Amino acid sequence: MVTRRSVQVDTGGEPVGSSVDGWQELRRVIDGPLPQIAVRFSRFLSPDWPHQALVIFTRECTGRPRKVAGDRDIVDRVTIDELDTLKDATALGDVLVTTAVVGGVSRTVHAVRDESNTLLVLILKPSRRPAAVSGASVSGSEASEMSDAGALLRARFAIVATSIRQQVAQASPDYLAESRAASSERARTIAQLTQSHEDALASILGTLRSRDLDDRTARATAAETASSALIALRSVGDTDRKLATEALPAAFARMQTELEPVLHQLHVDVEYVRPSESRSLPGEIAHAARAIVRVVAVAFGTQRAVTRVRVAWECVGDDLVVDVRDQGAGELDGDALTRQLSGRLRTLDGRLEVETLAGWGSRVSARIPLDSPGERPAEDLLSTLNPRELEVLGHLALGRRNKSIATELGVSESTVKFHVTAILQKLQVSNRGEAGLLAAKAGITAS
Repeated sequence: MVTRRSVQVDTGGEPVGSSVDGWQELRRVIDGPLPQIAVRFSRFLSPDWPHQALVIFTRECTGRPRKVAGDRDIVDRVTIDELDTLKDATALGDVLVTTAVVGGVSRTVHAVRDESNTLLVLILKPSRRPAAVSGASVSGSEASEMSDAGALLRARFAIVATSIRQQVAQASPDYLAESRAASSERARTIAQLTQSHEDALASILGTLRSRDLDDRTARATAAETASSALIALRSVGDTDRKLATEALPAAFARMQTELEPVLHQLHVDVEYVRPSESRSLPGEIAHAARAIVRVVAVAFGTQRAVTRVRVAWECVGDDLVVDVRDQGAGELDGDALTRQLSGRLRTLDGRLEVETLAGWGSRVSARIPLDSPGERPAEDLLSTLNPRELEVLGHLALGRRNKSIATELGVSESTVKFHVTAILQKLQVSNRGEAGLLAAKAGITAS
């Protein structure tokens, strides 16, 4: 819930960003590593916009859409739904002083929604109540100063938001590293939480369904509640995938839309070979693939006598292959292009092949693993499982419980439990959720 109070910002004194030194400080905010940009921006704003915590929210950063700084008890509890609600209540280009639920608690905040649809949230200290919020009257000069301060806050944030968007669009190594680490961390956390909550809810359901309990109505109501909670929990993974991934056809179509104006200026025709399958790409890989195509296509288009370029994406095994070719004189500077792309590909454990043949043209092929090496089960670990354990593992990949697996295999639950224990030990994982994820990524599932 968001309660709108005012569109003015109350600050004291001359804002730091209005001086030459302030501009230099802001430059240091956007020049540093992307993962800490919220911390640097929070430090920059603190003298004139005191706050407990700061959140920058942008869905462009699929791996970590929230950049946070300040009180961990607040920022660790801020949800995507809360930020979406606050963003909807803030007009584009507006500075809003409001009361909103942030981190599960109603708090006074400054919210700025940049024209790029990136949101800045400053969570104010409890004792700091802006004059416009508390209802105290202000003079004309004070109102003018607050309006100027709000405009300055918008301008400062616009620069930071643009910097973030550029790093994402260009798939900078900083962005790719942060996004990949966040994706891995989130997948592990969801697997662990899902497993522990599933066990708890399944236990509750088992108890509630017991015929030994009285009060049938209460039992039925509680059973329905637990069942609904279990279904909601299992949807967490689906929701996370929607936020952190892009469908391959949609990612390719976005690349085409972004590339057309660039190559049109270079008078180059493009043949697009769309991917033949529809699977999901991690967000950081989709951004990297688009950035690679832009860099390569521009490098092709600036050669003499190049009028046609072919762009193709395809999933080959567990890799995304991005292939760009031209029909030119074969004058591409392959070494320069490799240096330009090496940072992105190194961050994603990818590799690049550049072929140039004088008089025939050039070809650049980038191969990017869809999972980081740390997320792939080692073949030697899987090879330690016997046929029955592999069979049980296939059922774990589908999220089945011991009783269901026992029924499918025609064995006792204790036998299944014995196999599951052995599987966890051999795969060096801590719970059946992690084992199931490894199985799914390796293509091991029960029929």
